[in-house]
Amino acid sequence: MRQNFEGAIKEFRRSVGLAPNSSYSTDASEYMANAYLALGESDGAVKAYEAALRRNPTRDDIYISLGNLHFSEERYDEAAEAYEKAVKIWPGSENHYALGQAYMNAGRYSDADQEFNAVLRMDPDKPNGHYGLGLNFSRQGRYEDAIVQFKEAVRLNEDFYDGYAELGYAYADIGEIDSAQNQVDFLKRVSPELADTLSRYMYKVDPPKFMFAHASIDFNYYFPWKTPLSSLDAYLTAPNAEKTFSMTLQFDKEMDRESVENVLNWHIGRSTQSGPGQAYNFGRPVPDTEINLPPLPKHVYYDADNLTATVYFNIRQNDAGDGTIDPSHIEFKFSGEDAYGYKMDSKHDQFMGFSRIA
Repeated sequence: MRQNFEGAIKEFRRSVGLAPNSSYSTDASEYMANAYLALGESDGAVKAYEAALRRNPTRDDIYISLGNLHFSEERYDEAAEAYEKAVKIWPGSENHYALGQAYMNAGRYSDADQEFNAVLRMDPDKPNGHYGLGLNFSRQGRYEDAIVQFKEAVRLNEDFYDGYAELGYAYADIGEIDSAQNQVDFLKRVSPELADTLSRYMYKVDPPKFMFAHASIDFNYYFPWKTPLSSLDAYLTAPNAEKTFSMTLQFDKEMDRESVENVLNWHIGRSTQSGPGQAYNFGRPVPDTEINLPPLPKHVYYDADNLTATVYFNIRQNDAGDGTIDPSHIEFKFSGEDAYGYKMDSKHDQFMGFSRIA
C-alpha cells in the first residue's frame, strides 16, 4: 500500500518460505507477482505466477493472469499455452474468449474461430462471441464477414462501443469511408476517445487523392486546343527553343516525400480519358504541328506543410517554330504513396485542366 514493492516482495517471499503448504502461500505468490509487475520486472512476475501454480495447479485465474502478462508482451504462443490450461480447469466463456484472442494474435485463425464460436454457444445473448469472430475475420482481411459480426454484436448490446469502433475500422478497410464516418459521428457523442482513434485510422487508410491544381501563370492549363507554344511563353517563338514550366498539384493528405519526388512515379502526356470532352484535342485528329511532352518530369518538389507537389517539366518548340499544344488536356498522373505507404486512389490519381479536378 505504501508502494514499497521491493519490501513487499521480500515479505511475501518470507511468508511462502515459512509456510509453503499453507492455503495462503498461493495468494502470497500471486501478490508477489503483482509487486514485480509494479516494478516493471516481468520475468520476476512470471516466476512468481509459476511458483503459485506449482503449489496450486487448479487456479485458472492465475493461469489467466500469467497468460495476460505474456499477451501484453506479445508472446502469444506462451499466452495461448497458459489460457489453454485455464480452459481445461474452467471452460467458461471468458476463458475461451481469452484463448481465442491469443490464437488470433498468433495467426492461428482456425483455432481462434473455434474458441469464439464456443463463446457464442455459451453466451448467445451477449456480444463477445460475435465481436471475437469479427476481429478474427478482420485480421484475415475478410472485412465483409467482419461487418456482419460487428453489426450483430452492437445489436445485442447498443452500449458496446468497441463494436461500433471495429465496425468503423472494417468499413474504412474496404474503402466505405462514408459508412465509417457514420460510426465516428455516433461515437463522438458517447465515446470521444474511440471516435478520435477511428478518425485517425480512417485518415491513414483512405487512399490519397489529387484535389485540384493551383492556378499557375507559368503553365496555363486552361488554354484551349491548337494553342501555339508562343502563347505559353514568348521565348518559345524561336525554333527548337525549350523552356521549363511547372504545375502545383494539391494532395488531400500527408505524402511520402521520397515517393513524390521520385520522377519515375509520374507520367505526363496527352489525355487518355474517354468521357465527354475529355479526349485530347476533343477527339479530333492531332495536327502535324502538335508537340509531345517528355513523359517524365524534370524534377518534383514536395511541400509537406501545404501537401503540394510542384512538377517541373520541359516544353520544346519544333523545328519550324509553329508548334501547338492542347494544355487543357495534358494529363499529370502520379502512382506513388502517402506517408503511411498507401497507393493513390486509382480514380483520383491524375489531373488535367479540362476537368479542373482529378
